[in-house]
Amino acid sequence: MVLNEQKDQCVLWFHETKSPINVQHAFQRCYGCNPPDTKSIKRWYEKFKETCSVTDIPRSGRPSVSEATVELVRQLFQWSPTKSTRQASREFQILQTSLVRILHKRLWLNAYKVQIVQDLQQMIARDVQNSQLRFRIDVKSDYLNRICFSDESTFHVSGMVNRHNVHIWGSENPHVPAQLQRDSPKVNVWRGLKYNKLEEFQPWIMFQQEGAPPHWGSLVRDFLDETFPDQWIGREGPTPWPPRSPDFTPLDFFFWGYIKDSVFGTPIADVKELKAKIQAAVCTVTEGMLKNTWQEL
Repeated sequence: MVLNEQKDQCVLWFHETKSPINVQHAFQRCYGCNPPDTKSIKRWYEKFKETCSVTDIPRSGRPSVSEATVELVRQLFQWSPTKSTRQASREFQILQTSLVRILHKRLWLNAYKVQIVQDLQQMIARDVQNSQLRFRIDVKSDYLNRICFSDESTFHVSGMVNRHNVHIWGSENPHVPAQLQRDSPKVNVWRGLKYNKLEEFQPWIMFQQEGAPPHWGSLVRDFLDETFPDQWIGREGPTPWPPRSPDFTPLDFFFWGYIKDSVFGTPIADVKELKAKIQAAVCTVTEGMLKNTWQEL
């Protein structure tokens, strides 16, 4: 273990020579023992420049990350369990290592990679209790027909998923299967879906907002309150929407699967062709298909 006096001398030598190798040689000649590594020498020097000391500042004992930040991280990964820690660290403006520490040490979550299989089959398990709406709807024959559901999805040129970039954060392994791809270009698609068709927003429309934290800021909620006063569904909205309930929306249990089956029926060469096939597939959705889908709600 290097004493603080020896660290001070290393800082002085490094200031004079600007060479960690020379510092190591001087240390060995002066003290007759193995010298510290070059990283430690540079770290002590930088610390001395910042604090005028190589001694660590005593810690207060309080956690470096506030409980409010921990709660925000919990909410984010509850709504978006596949979000990368790099993206989340940018959103919260904290170090990625600190975010990973919160997930592991404070929230007790683990990162599970998806499983590669030969044939990708999407199966929606419908538990009766989980499929019941957790918000109360007035008994009106046209209520569900008035809702405009919204969501977004990512389309890769390869039509596959890279398991090295896809982690699902949770307390248990969800055992999600997927196919492998390598560096495939992609397109993000947003869609609003209604009972039959939507030519323009009418005053009686109920808008369902996808509730991930990035889409839940005060600016978004203010816009929804102004555009759809008392007529939007979402987190802390006039009509609340249960978290982690994607199978309630026709976009998840019908639309995205139908569109991707149409788009990826044959191999795609590039992003331009991918966009064209997405647009063509969307145009094949008929009024009758939408009405039949609404019967599943």
